[in-house]
Amino acid sequence: MLTAAGSGLGSPLRRRGRDLIELLGAVVLGTAVAMAGLRVIEAVAWPAYNTSNVTRALTTLGQAVFVLVAVVAAVTARYRPSWRLATSWLGAVASAGLVTVSLGMPLGATKLYLHGLTADQQFRTEYLTRLTSSPRLADMTYIDLPPYYPATWFWFGGRYADALGLPGWEAYRPWAIVSLAAAAALGVVLWNRMVGVGAGTAVGLAVTAVTLHFASPEPYAAVLILVGVPMLVVIAHALRGAGRLADGPAPVRETGWLAVVAGGVFLGVSATVYTLYTALFAGTAILIALVYLVQARMMVRNSAVDDDVLKARRRSRMLGVIVRLAVMGAVAVAVALVFWARYLIERAGSSVTVSGAAEHYLPERGAILPLPMLEFTLIGLLTLAGLIWAVLRMRRRTIAFALVTALVGVLVLTAASLGRTAIGSTLLSFRLEAVTAGILAAAGVFAVVELSRTAVAHFGDVRTLIGVLAAVGALGVAQQLPATLSQEITIAYTDTDGYGERADHRPAGSESYYAELHRLIGEQTGRGATENVVLTADYSFLSVYPYWGFQGLTSHYANPLAEFDARAATIERWSQATDPAELKAAMAASPWRTPNVFVFRYGADGYTLRLAQDVYPNDPNIKRYTVTFDPAVFDDPAYTVTEVGPFVLVVRN
Repeated sequence: MLTAAGSGLGSPLRRRGRDLIELLGAVVLGTAVAMAGLRVIEAVAWPAYNTSNVTRALTTLGQAVFVLVAVVAAVTARYRPSWRLATSWLGAVASAGLVTVSLGMPLGATKLYLHGLTADQQFRTEYLTRLTSSPRLADMTYIDLPPYYPATWFWFGGRYADALGLPGWEAYRPWAIVSLAAAAALGVVLWNRMVGVGAGTAVGLAVTAVTLHFASPEPYAAVLILVGVPMLVVIAHALRGAGRLADGPAPVRETGWLAVVAGGVFLGVSATVYTLYTALFAGTAILIALVYLVQARMMVRNSAVDDDVLKARRRSRMLGVIVRLAVMGAVAVAVALVFWARYLIERAGSSVTVSGAAEHYLPERGAILPLPMLEFTLIGLLTLAGLIWAVLRMRRRTIAFALVTALVGVLVLTAASLGRTAIGSTLLSFRLEAVTAGILAAAGVFAVVELSRTAVAHFGDVRTLIGVLAAVGALGVAQQLPATLSQEITIAYTDTDGYGERADHRPAGSESYYAELHRLIGEQTGRGATENVVLTADYSFLSVYPYWGFQGLTSHYANPLAEFDARAATIERWSQATDPAELKAAMAASPWRTPNVFVFRYGADGYTLRLAQDVYPNDPNIKRYTVTFDPAVFDDPAYTVTEVGPFVLVVRN
């Protein structure tokens, strides 16, 4: 499955070596394209995106260039098949370049990524900042807890930041773009290995553009889509074994173990990146295996051979599917436990009651089925064609079968999510819209390829016309990306960054005082950031500096072992203290390590903290409320109180 279409030369070992070189080379090329592109973009003082159309114009130009590169790769592969490796890598460059220019150019004048340091991007940036401060896996907020939120993307981002000497918050933007570019390049080469460079490059480019459209604000999710959609096909081949789809599953002896292991590694890594998508990918693998088991039973039953031979063949084929699925699952679990083992062990030994708040979110998009194919856009047209092609070809093409099975998985998860609303929870099915669109976009390109062959058969050699129309369509989808992401881009320019500046050069927000707070904390505690626990409602402070927090942003992203609600109640009790002795006694009763630093805001009645409460099933699902501390409780030699702009810094001596 991971060898080139039509490649029968050389030993299996040599072919596998070429496969590995091609795949790793794509990742290196994608990374290099992104890093070089960002270096060029950052060398110029561009105007802010929200005040000028200059970066939008240059984005369109760059997108046109990389669509042209993809066309060159496809055409060259057709007329120079001996250049297959070079043209495959050229297709990878096209997708990596599309990512780089589509995101890097609009964000070229800011140090922040899409959505700045607002809302969910606060905790994501906080996680990257945490894992930049140390390679040790740790919770993003709470000291002495194992991480709960999947860490792989953030861990590698931390190593990227550390290698370049960047603070985590500043590395977030380039790391997001570099990782997306590398994943896009890898995705293209996976497609090229399966269907050849011409179709593979087109499919990879389409999946890349659609993924950026739907998922780029959440880069680790987008990375998983770019690689996950082609890996669904690899998994389908791996579970079937040698032979065609129509032949049914093969016995154990006809197993491609490299593909089985690759599928297991992918599922395991996926579990350390994004758990919802892992549920979809793993569930799809199980559905595929079930279909193969039924297929083996039905095909053997209908064969005109001796009954004993029938039974032996049935057992052999069914056993082959079961063994391959078991090995793939075992590999996946082993890889996943690298991240999850510590959390699961501590969870098993804990008496903490888990609230399930992570699933307490139901926006309007989560109350409906994701149907991108019904949108009156180019993406809608492409995904509609993909749905039609996949359903028509699922009995004959492994690719169509794998994609349709994944869509069935989406429907099952979405139905389960809709049903869970009746018992007070969800499965966050709205997040599946992006992967659904990616799957259908891939299928849509195969539909276009098949239609083009039909057109050539009926109208002669119209390949040039078809190629031009396909390139124009690709550019049409790509150039809409800045408009689609306009709000997220604008926030990246209007938020105050970790250096206390706004990229649009307008007056900075109160976050501009963070550097002074950080300096004073260091002076007054005599400790580094990672040795302090801070109680604050300004969570972007924790995004910029790797302090531990006593309380997280919301219960939905808080570690279940941290007991978010109990901590909130504890903070409220502290705020009711009327003198230093009472506060000291209340804090001494805390079951958790208490904060030695407080960062408050001024309020009419004292020092305030704005906290969050889960109010699901309401939408919005978060209610903000304020607790106020009497300044008198800190009027004691045990505390140092400093006024910093709109903030009050309190340090326990």
